[in-house]
Amino acid sequence: MRLRCAVLDDFQQVATTLADWSPVADRVEVVSYDSHFADEDALAAALADADIVVTLRERVPFPASLIARLPRLKLLVASGMRNSVIDYDAAEARGVTVCGTASSSTPPVELTWALLLGLARGIVQESNALRAQGPWQSTVGADLHGRRLALLGLGKIGSRVARIGLAFGMRVSAWSQNLTQERADEVGVELAPSLQDLLATGDFVSVHLALGDRTRGLLGPAELALLKPTAHLINTSRAAIVDQDALLAALHEGRIAGAAVDVFDTEPLPADHPLRTAPRLLATPHLGYVTQANYATYYGQAVENIEAYLAGSPVRRLP
Repeated sequence: MRLRCAVLDDFQQVATTLADWSPVADRVEVVSYDSHFADEDALAAALADADIVVTLRERVPFPASLIARLPRLKLLVASGMRNSVIDYDAAEARGVTVCGTASSSTPPVELTWALLLGLARGIVQESNALRAQGPWQSTVGADLHGRRLALLGLGKIGSRVARIGLAFGMRVSAWSQNLTQERADEVGVELAPSLQDLLATGDFVSVHLALGDRTRGLLGPAELALLKPTAHLINTSRAAIVDQDALLAALHEGRIAGAAVDVFDTEPLPADHPLRTAPRLLATPHLGYVTQANYATYYGQAVENIEAYLAGSPVRRLP
């Protein structure tokens, strides 16, 4: 009898086509779900007979309460090598092995620039107007050359975003709690003396921080009030870093020129969520990691993880 492997949130139904599952085909039956399970009861029912689960990024929490309801679960594979929504202690206590995969920083860098450029030049608004035979040119684009790109975070993603900004001729500054002058010099950007200075001087402010106790709610009402009325905010990192109510207020009141977000407190975003209709907002459904090459890595290495587990030698174990 083959083991049952459930692949969650396979929205595009590509998990079995972007990777070669033949090495485990004789031992594992793969079932993918193209819809998100909204609550733990629905998820527990769907996974009741799953021996293996492949989960996408941090979209689906695996708390102790859920793990306890999955008696057959033996292997949990999460894409990426960091996952904050899995209870590792509970998994270990119930004999569940947790493994990860590699994840490229290139896709979120590219999406950050797609969103930034889309905001700056009103791409969506102008495209929609053209298709609807609306006004010919209704926006005046914001220039990048000579403007200040303000980065919260200068890690793997932030540093690559910075270098592209420099190539556009932008002035680039960065800040984070641990950022040093040495690191800023290495990337070739200015070290902002404080978060407040970074926000007050930025024309395009982009978030590239990991979510943790120190960054949760980092940009609240007081911080967003520091942004210039001509400033644009881009968040492709984690929704909880930016106070969503404060952002909505800033957009509705016209206190900033615009924002682009790829991450949300609740995903998928509910149909009646106010961000779906907010003015001055360019929003995408968490596409930061969604590319063919990244998915091929996720699912290809998921197969490798399953094969290694079945051989008794798990690889890429988390945490």
